[in-house]
Amino acid sequence: MAMDWSSYVAKSLGGDALTRDEAQSVLSLPDERTPEALQAAFEVRKARWGKRVKICVLQNARSGLCPEDCHYCSQSAVSKAEIEKYRLLPVDQLLENAGRAYEAKSRRYCMVTSGRGPSEADIAHFCEATRLIKQRYPEMEVCVSLGIMAEEPARRLKEAGVGWVNHNLNTSERFHPQICTTHTYQDRINTLRHVKQAGLRTCSGGIIGMGETDADILDLAYALRESDVDSLPINFLHPIDGTPMAGYEHLSPWRCLKVLCLFRLLNPKSDLRAAGGRELNLRSLQALVLYPANSIFVEGYLTTPGQQAQAAHQMVADLGFELEPVSVDAGARSCA
Repeated sequence: MAMDWSSYVAKSLGGDALTRDEAQSVLSLPDERTPEALQAAFEVRKARWGKRVKICVLQNARSGLCPEDCHYCSQSAVSKAEIEKYRLLPVDQLLENAGRAYEAKSRRYCMVTSGRGPSEADIAHFCEATRLIKQRYPEMEVCVSLGIMAEEPARRLKEAGVGWVNHNLNTSERFHPQICTTHTYQDRINTLRHVKQAGLRTCSGGIIGMGETDADILDLAYALRESDVDSLPINFLHPIDGTPMAGYEHLSPWRCLKVLCLFRLLNPKSDLRAAGGRELNLRSLQALVLYPANSIFVEGYLTTPGQQAQAAHQMVADLGFELEPVSVDAGARSCA
């Protein structure tokens, strides 16, 4: 099938969505033609971010002990995975770990907690931590992922200096009940709305490889476009022993790359991040994620290991890209 990639690029940069058939054609592309999609996605990526790569670091601020039943998660109530479990990390440890993120040349520091949503004490804790982090590292972007959230606590986080709140849609509305029953897809949509109403930037993406169909991936991509998310992390399932999704092996490196190209073409304004499972699922091809994605995580994920910072820096340099500095001029700052 001949594909008019220049038309896809022009549509994307012009603010128009690909049609459903056009989007499906990206996912259905034969593996050997994936470089065509990578080149088209790179044209869209380059127009906004050039060849800059944003490094991000995750901090698991509270591990395990979660009442939700998300089937993919090692921290959920239905998981029997052998992971470290601990309550909320002290503020001084969060600050110390922000320093490690800074040393890893991380532009964004993301503090994450397990649980349904934040308590009053959680909000106060992260407000205090954020103020101290911004005092010491004023140019570092601070993101938190605290679960289902109302508007008022989101406003308090913004006042403290938090810039982004992460809450992933994860998958399509149709498929959501297959991966979680303790909260709804609408709960997640509502959280994104509350974050926006509070004046914060939104960080929301998905997990690919959980048994969803192409139609589910397209629904997720269009939903995130409609939500106009600022930051869009795409995770690739890392099956963990002891979770309901242990043993799932649905992905190939080429499939992952085509998914990233699709999300870039449909969400040209979003800060697209190749997130969890990148190393496991893309293996020797993981450097190619930089063509559609302008951001990556380093130093591991919540309960799984990841690429170390120095190796990521070298990967970026080897491909001819450059790290986005922790300190940037206001005029050069992206609105991602």
